[in-house]
Amino acid sequence: MQVDLEQEGTQVAGLPRFQLAAAQSLRLRRWALGLGVLAGIGWLVAFFVGLFAPQSLWLPLLINQSAALLVLVAGLQSAWWVTQWRAQAMSPAIPVPLAETERSAAQGWYERLLDRLSQRGLHLLTLIGAPTLWLGGWALLVLLGLGQAWSLELPATAMGLSAKVGAALALLLAFGLLVLERQLAQDNPAQWPEAKSLAQLTRVAIISLVLGALCLLFASERAVWPVRLAVLVGVLPGLVAVELLLRAVLSLFSPRRDQLEPPLLARSFVADTLCWPPQPFLALQDELHNRFGIDLRQIWAFSYMRRASLPVLAFVAAVGWLLTGVHEIPLQGRGIYERFGKPVQVFGPGLHAGLPWPLGRVLNIENGVVHELATSVGENPAPVRADPAEGPAPITANRLWDASHVNDKSQVIASSRGDQQSFQIVNMDVRFVYRIGLSDESALAATYNSADVPTLIRSTASRILVHDFASRTLDGLLGEDRVGLGEEIGRAVQSDLQALDSGVEILATVVEAIHPPAGAANAYHGVQAAQIGAQALIARERGAAAEANNLAQLQASLFRDQASANASETAATAQAADLRFNAEQRAYASAGQAFVLEQYLGQLSQGLSKAKLLVLDHRLGGSSNAPTIDLRTFTLPADPTPARTLAQPGVAH
Repeated sequence: MQVDLEQEGTQVAGLPRFQLAAAQSLRLRRWALGLGVLAGIGWLVAFFVGLFAPQSLWLPLLINQSAALLVLVAGLQSAWWVTQWRAQAMSPAIPVPLAETERSAAQGWYERLLDRLSQRGLHLLTLIGAPTLWLGGWALLVLLGLGQAWSLELPATAMGLSAKVGAALALLLAFGLLVLERQLAQDNPAQWPEAKSLAQLTRVAIISLVLGALCLLFASERAVWPVRLAVLVGVLPGLVAVELLLRAVLSLFSPRRDQLEPPLLARSFVADTLCWPPQPFLALQDELHNRFGIDLRQIWAFSYMRRASLPVLAFVAAVGWLLTGVHEIPLQGRGIYERFGKPVQVFGPGLHAGLPWPLGRVLNIENGVVHELATSVGENPAPVRADPAEGPAPITANRLWDASHVNDKSQVIASSRGDQQSFQIVNMDVRFVYRIGLSDESALAATYNSADVPTLIRSTASRILVHDFASRTLDGLLGEDRVGLGEEIGRAVQSDLQALDSGVEILATVVEAIHPPAGAANAYHGVQAAQIGAQALIARERGAAAEANNLAQLQASLFRDQASANASETAATAQAADLRFNAEQRAYASAGQAFVLEQYLGQLSQGLSKAKLLVLDHRLGGSSNAPTIDLRTFTLPADPTPARTLAQPGVAH
């Protein structure tokens, strides 16, 4: 119940929660500082763990436990704001009037702008409130920390003595928080209304610490669940932090009055459900009744639902149990239907009905799915991953002899040196493509006659390969015998599998590689290198000969074309001269001396087209003044015309 100081006046002094507000504020401050220091130490240690051992169990464990402590710190601080308001209400401070300082006329616009912005910022912060900002900040900090530690792919590792020490410290801190939780739970709501909510937040930290201690105690190299549980521990403080952040955001839309008693913002519905027996609907009912005045117990529909819930749940459970007799078989699968443990029928793809579980069940089996099996695999085979089409070639495509591959199997073969018989060792990679037979008999045989089909095929193939390779030589395997080797091995393996009634069908036998061991690869590489070098030399000489022949043909073609061009040009020039001579001859015969004069004048015009002329005529200037040339301007052997002219100046009379 909130109190309005303007209406109650001095009556708050008689309320227990106001009388104990100062002592409660001091206790909350001490608890918040202590737990905040512990959370900070935990995050600091987690930071160094993330630098040196990012795959360690300590990283998510420390961050999650520190996040739980910070959630409790956020609740303690939110309650501290409420107790501070009550303590100030008990002894209100006398407001001191602030003197209005006269602004000087010399104050500029920039100072006035900063003053106005600062006043508006302070007013906005006052409207939002420090409790809202602090609660939202703590919630965001918790969520960011949990996001950094969330990884469900951490490997299982042995912790050693440090795990036991960490578990002991976590349990010790959990015991201390349990004592605090019991104190808060036993406080009278009239004296401390926020104690119950703080006790629920304390349970969040206690549960996180206890679960973290269990993860440390049971951590080992073979157990994966402690690592997964250490990461999932952060879900509980994460949900509480999300709820606190949502409450902080929603509080912005609630009007704030300094004279009205503030409520506790750090209430958590998720934390309130941490009780035994769990009663989430009761907590929701109380919340609705306290906040909105809605009493769900007075609604007839909810009472009827409560009475009818058990019959409805029993009916739903019965229908669900009967529906376990309906089986869906996918398109690429089949199902063997067992009735009272005895196989009755093989179901194909589709929906099928039978007796419910456990009276009847269906064992799934493949329907035409093709598999590839290598005769030999490594101790730790790598998982199959799809390689990109445009990327580099996968490691499984490596066929070099100078390295041992995962699927290589060493095999002893026959050998002969002169008149003596011996043996040799080769590495081979033989793979089988198989599937479960398509008939119902094959499906039943593969399910009930073979516990592990790949192991059966591998063991049968190994025995066949030992028997078959004992009579073969290295030259034959690397040569003519390799063509029909896969077919012979496949027929032999299929015959043995049929004799064992395994229900397996061998589709193909692929001989990926047969080569000497990696230690003898250099010698074989030398032989192959010599053969390749000889072939390369022959190809290089043939290329040089072809290049020389083509170059000679090119030179001959160029010479022939040049001669043809010169001859054509000379013939064309002679023909043009002959045509011009005939034309001039006919023109002279018809025109006579006029044609000669015209040709002379044309040649003279052509020769004097770029010459500088000096024309002298006695008729220029009258009869009394004859033209004269001042020879003083010329000095021998100077010429009156520049040397670059093509013709000498002429004189016209």
